Amino acid sequence: MQRTRVYLSPGMFGFARLASLEYFEHFIRAVEQRFRDRGRVVEIHVCEVHPTASILRRAATLARLVDESAGDDGGPIHIVGHSTGGLDARLVASPAVRLPGNAHRRLGWTSRLRSVTTINTPHFGTPLAAFFATVSGQRLLYAVTALTVAGLKLGAPPLAAASALTAAFGRVQLGFFEIELIDRAIESFIRVLDDASSRELRAWLKFLRDDQGAIVQLMPEAMDLLHAGLEDRPGLRYQSVATYAPRNAVRDWVSALRSPWGAMSAAIFTALSNITARLDEHYPCRSHDGSIERKLAQVLGELPPPDANDGVVPLASQVWGDLIWAGKADHLDIVGHFPGKGGHIDWLASGARFNRLRFDAVLDRIVTGMVAGEQGYGEQPTAAPPRPAAGERAPDGGQDAGPRAPSASPHGEPS
Repeated sequence: MQRTRVYLSPGMFGFARLASLEYFEHFIRAVEQRFRDRGRVVEIHVCEVHPTASILRRAATLARLVDESAGDDGGPIHIVGHSTGGLDARLVASPAVRLPGNAHRRLGWTSRLRSVTTINTPHFGTPLAAFFATVSGQRLLYAVTALTVAGLKLGAPPLAAASALTAAFGRVQLGFFEIELIDRAIESFIRVLDDASSRELRAWLKFLRDDQGAIVQLMPEAMDLLHAGLEDRPGLRYQSVATYAPRNAVRDWVSALRSPWGAMSAAIFTALSNITARLDEHYPCRSHDGSIERKLAQVLGELPPPDANDGVVPLASQVWGDLIWAGKADHLDIVGHFPGKGGHIDWLASGARFNRLRFDAVLDRIVTGMVAGEQGYGEQPTAAPPRPAAGERAPDGGQDAGPRAPSASPHGEPS
C-alpha cells in the first residue's frame, strides 16, 4: 500500500524530543488515528530544527530530512508547521527558494508535496520577536523556554522560580531588569529535572544563545522582505489554523487564583500576551487588503479586536491560504498541550479553555484538508468514519469555529 508521509516542523518553543518529552506526542497520535480511520498507512517525521536559527537554515534542515526519508514509492507528502515551523514549510515549498549549501539539491520530492498546513504561524511577524531581540528579552526567552520544558514535563515548575519570572516581566514593564534574578529562575527550572533532562535542557538553551537569526526575521518590520521573495507553489493546498486567547478575563483570573502556580502562570501568560499586542500602525501583522479580516469574520461570526493573539503571535498574522479552523486556544494548546485526560498537560493558564473536543475538531479538519490536497482541486475528499460532531457545545458555552468539512468551490478549495 502506498505510504503517506507527514513532516512536522516545530516553532521557537518547540522541539522533536527534549528531556524525554515529545513535543508533538498528542498531535502525532491524533494524525495517525485519522489516517487509520481512512484505511491509510501514514509515516510521521518530526524535524529536529535549531529553535531560533534563521528561517533559511531551518528550511534547509527540513528539506534534507524529507529528502532522506521520503523514499521512492511516489507516495504523497504533507508538511505541518507549528509557529515558525510554518514559515519553514512555506519556504521549502516555494518554487523560487534558494537553500544554502547542497540543500537546494534535496528538493526533488516537492513534486509529491500535496499540502502545507500552518498552525499559529507568524506569517506577518510578531511584536514578541522584537521584544526577544533586546538584551532583557533574550534572557526572558531562555527563562520561558526552560519554563515550557519544566512545566510540560512536571505539570508545575518550582513556585519560587515562577515567581521570579513573573517579577522579571513586571520589572521590564517598568523599564528596568535584573539579570541575576532571571538567571536564578532559569537554574531553578533546570534543577527540578533529572540529570539527563537537565543536561539536554542546558544544551538546548545554548542553541538559543548561539544562533538567533529567526528572532530578528520574525519582527514585523522584517517580514516585508520574506513576502517579497516567497511565492506559493501553484496547485499546492495551503491551509491554516489560527487561535487567540481572551485577554485579562476576570473569571479566568479567579479560576487561576485557586492555586499559586495558576496565579503565576496566568500573570506570565498575560505579560507575553500584552507584549504581543503592541502592534505598530506601519507594520500591523496582517495583510493590507482586508482579506484576513474577512476570512476571520466569516469563520468566527465576528471579528475579534486587532490586538487578539495566542500569547505569542497576533491572530491576524496566523492566517494563510484556506482558514480551516479559528477559535480560542493559546500557542501550545493547539498542538496538544492543554489540560485534560490522556496525559495532556497545560503550558500556562491563558483562560482559553481549550479542550479535547476542539482539539479533535482541529485535527479532523487538518487531515481532511490533506486528503483533499491529494485528490486534487474540484474533487470531494474521502470521508472518514463518523466522529463526535465538531460543532458540539464546549463546556464554556463556546462553539468550535471553522467550516464543518471541505466542500468544492469553483476553485476546488474548501469553502
